[in-house]
Amino acid sequence: MIVVAGEALIDLVPRVPGALADLAPRLGGGPYNTAVALGRLGSPAAFCSRVSSDAFGTALLDGLRAAGVDVSLVQRGTEPTTLAVASVGEDGSAGYGFYVEGTADRLFTAPRQLPGATRALSFGTCSLVLEPGATAYTELMRRAAGQGLLTALDPNIRAGLIPDPEAYRARFRGWLPFTGLLKLSEEDAGWLGGSPAEWLASGPAAVVVTRGGKGLTVLTRRGEVSVPGEPVTVVDTIGAGDTVNAALLHRLAAHDALSAPALAALPEDTWEDVLRFAARAAALTCSRPGAQPPYARELAAE
Repeated sequence: MIVVAGEALIDLVPRVPGALADLAPRLGGGPYNTAVALGRLGSPAAFCSRVSSDAFGTALLDGLRAAGVDVSLVQRGTEPTTLAVASVGEDGSAGYGFYVEGTADRLFTAPRQLPGATRALSFGTCSLVLEPGATAYTELMRRAAGQGLLTALDPNIRAGLIPDPEAYRARFRGWLPFTGLLKLSEEDAGWLGGSPAEWLASGPAAVVVTRGGKGLTVLTRRGEVSVPGEPVTVVDTIGAGDTVNAALLHRLAAHDALSAPALAALPEDTWEDVLRFAARAAALTCSRPGAQPPYARELAAE
C-alpha cells in the first residue's frame, strides 16, 4: 500500500482561461490528487490527512472512495475546508490564491501507526508549510524513514503561502536525509536554489525533475536518464505534477522498486519505462480541465 499524506482542498477553477469569472469548484490539493491518481491507476492507496466535516469535506472523501482509496487514516474536523482560487493562463499554466486560515487540514496530527501493508509514503505541497500540521507531517516523514519505508517528497512550491523563503529552504534541506524519492518541477528547483546533484548527495536515492512539455529527467548515483514529453493539446496543467507523483510510484511498484536501495539500483531502461509512463499519464491530465488524472485503462489503450 502507498500512503499519501497531506492536504485536501477545493480548487475554484475558471471555466474560461484567463478569467476569474464563473468559477467551478473542483476536488483538489496536491496530495489529494496524488492519492486519487494512485487509486485510478489501480495501486492500493490510503489517504492520511484531516478533512472538514463540511459539504466540501464530504465531497472530498466521496472522491477518494470513488477512486478506491482507503480513508481509514483520515481525521475529521468541524473547521472549514481550504479553498484555492486558480487562475489559468492562455497557455494552460495555473496560478493559485489560497484561503487557509482556520481550516481543518492545518490541525492534522500524525497517526500512531500506519497500515501493516504500507510500503511507501508520499508528502508535499501546502501540508508541509502550514503549521501546526506541517510539523506533524514532518514527524510522520521522519518516523517512516526510520522504519525503512520509502518516502517520496514533492515540495510543489506555493510561494504565496511561504512567509520566510530562506527558512523554508532550510527546512527543505532538512527533509532530504529522510527522503527516498524527490520529485520537483524546474520552476520549484529554481525557487529552492541548489541543484539536483546537491540534493541527491543529501539523502534521496533518486531526484526526478519535471520539465513541462519537454519531459522528465531522473538523477541517481548511477547517472541520469531523460525522456521527452508526450505531445498533447493542453487545456490546463492543474494536477499534472500530482499525476506524475502517482505514476512514478505506481510504475516503481510494478518493478518491485518501492525502496531506496531498489531505486538506487534501477537500470537505465527501467527508469526510462517509469518516466515514459509518468509522462503519458501527465499528458492525459493536461488534456482536460482541472485535476482529472487518468485511469489505468486509458493508459493501457495508449
